[in-house]
Amino acid sequence: MNFTPMTKEGADALQTELTDLKQVQRPRVVAAIAEAREHGDLKENAEYHAAREQQGFIEGRIQEIEAKLSTAQIIDVTSIKNNGKVIFGSTLDLVNLDTDEEVTYQIVGDDEADLKLNKISVNSPIARALIAKDEGDITVVKTPSGDVEYEIVEVKYI
Repeated sequence: MNFTPMTKEGADALQTELTDLKQVQRPRVVAAIAEAREHGDLKENAEYHAAREQQGFIEGRIQEIEAKLSTAQIIDVTSIKNNGKVIFGSTLDLVNLDTDEEVTYQIVGDDEADLKLNKISVNSPIARALIAKDEGDITVVKTPSGDVEYEIVEVKYI
């Protein structure tokens, strides 16, 4: 069985969404379907079809989240001794050696990745280039616009 790496925050967010879908969204759409049925002819009832479509989306999302959580390998980096090595869940301070631009990234699971929050997927090219490197190392990341060199300034397990 393949495990999906996930931070504790990511797993908590999925669990919160799952609870909302099961306890709030699902009952609401069931009530909407019941109400639409009362309006008569289902063949030409747009409210009924919209509610059924919404129900299908909710049920699909519930199955998707449950599958992800069942294969999740939750990694809490705060419980790991920081040895300066880049691992899943670590937060990195990097310097682009070409532009001297500093950036901070956290390496997270695919579902948690959000570049606006500086969270990059463990499967992204930059994360793959950084994993298993040490603080102070220089690594080359292959990008569509060419190779970019980064120096790992600091590795934090927060």
